[in-house]
Amino acid sequence: MDQSPNGQELSRGLKNRHIQLIAIGGAIGTGLFLGSGKSIHFAGPSIMLVYFVIGLALFFMMRALGELLMYKPITGSFTHFAETFIGPWAGFITGWTYWFCWIVTGIAEITAVGMYVQFWVPDLPQWIPALICVAVLFLINIATVKAFGEMEFWFAIIKVVTIIALIVIGILLVFAGFQSNGGHASFTNLWQHGGFFPNGSKGFLLAFEMAVFSFVGIELVGVTAGEAEDPSKTLPKAINQIPLRILLFYVGALFVIMSIYPWNRLNPDASPFVRVFADIGLPAAAGIINFVVLTSAASSCNSGIFSTSRMLYSLAEDGKAPKIFKKLNKRNVPAPALLGSTIMLLIGVMLNYFMKSTQVFTLVTSISSICFVWVWGVIMVAHLRFRKNMPEEAAKISFKLPFAPVINWIVLLFFVFVLVVLGIAKDTRVALFVTPVWFILLVIAYGLTRKKKSI
Repeated sequence: MDQSPNGQELSRGLKNRHIQLIAIGGAIGTGLFLGSGKSIHFAGPSIMLVYFVIGLALFFMMRALGELLMYKPITGSFTHFAETFIGPWAGFITGWTYWFCWIVTGIAEITAVGMYVQFWVPDLPQWIPALICVAVLFLINIATVKAFGEMEFWFAIIKVVTIIALIVIGILLVFAGFQSNGGHASFTNLWQHGGFFPNGSKGFLLAFEMAVFSFVGIELVGVTAGEAEDPSKTLPKAINQIPLRILLFYVGALFVIMSIYPWNRLNPDASPFVRVFADIGLPAAAGIINFVVLTSAASSCNSGIFSTSRMLYSLAEDGKAPKIFKKLNKRNVPAPALLGSTIMLLIGVMLNYFMKSTQVFTLVTSISSICFVWVWGVIMVAHLRFRKNMPEEAAKISFKLPFAPVINWIVLLFFVFVLVVLGIAKDTRVALFVTPVWFILLVIAYGLTRKKKSI
């Protein structure tokens, strides 16, 4: 268990239901509720296949992570595994990159909060609700890990129940032949408007960028490991169920949305979930959905604040971040790390003050996707090295990655493919050139820390 310098430990207050819903809550956020509008615009109905492919690849990534966690269930596991099995440089870069991932993702989420609030208050500056969101979530996280777990549990429950209700209502509308200004609800909408691949292979490929962002947070299990009550039981169960559930929710929800409303009439810059119910003449339902996607964004940001604080705590414990960040408060919460990460989110508030929300959202989601691909790739490489360097320890573990090591290389090639796609799209190309600056700064910082240690 992780200890602070004064002998305090991170509290193991997270039950299986907490861990499952934290990961689901972190992953089901604006990528689905807001970003899917852009993905649908590119791929049309074939977006469902895009989500399936990504979900399958990330399921194997999660199984690799699970095997590593069975070996050592600790907080900030990515850093430890990268350092142990790849090298100190990998641990340093991965730890700070994961922290940066969630800072950027948190900025995307609070941007979405500002956009969702404008559904009811169109004239309200988007930075105000973004600032309020950051402040409230900080107060929740500073309390106790259990308070965070409970809040995230209920946040996620709202999302899950809503998606299930959406799927059921949508199917009923289809079978009832519901008609609106956009046409009538029918499964034929999935192939009538240009076919299953309406924009050809290019549109299909371009959809991967935002769809990948929809899955960020799935690896949160690795962050919660150090605060899980019974890691040997809860982690395998969570890992096996989470990807499949997320995939079901994603594909199921998109299937219904595009069945009840023609995909080509959706606004790529707005939430298709809210828009569909508003356009088919159900404004009350649209308002409810908007509230849900608002809590969804807050939930995902909540997961982000949790994960960045724990990663910063872990980095400080390993000597990769200032010592102050490894201090715990009386409730065993890493308060300085939490405060430091929350302050960084205020950059998002500033961006929302100076830029349009859609511009901010596209930029930060693209940067986030690139950084998360790095983290996921490191997990696959660390697993390869674990199997090679510690065969006896690996043999003892019953929860194994199937089809290894071949599947490791297949998933890694898929991640390279995602990066290539990001370079194809005009909107995301900027991020592909900007993000390397972050890695260059980390390499310089790593060199300086090594030099300092040698003196």
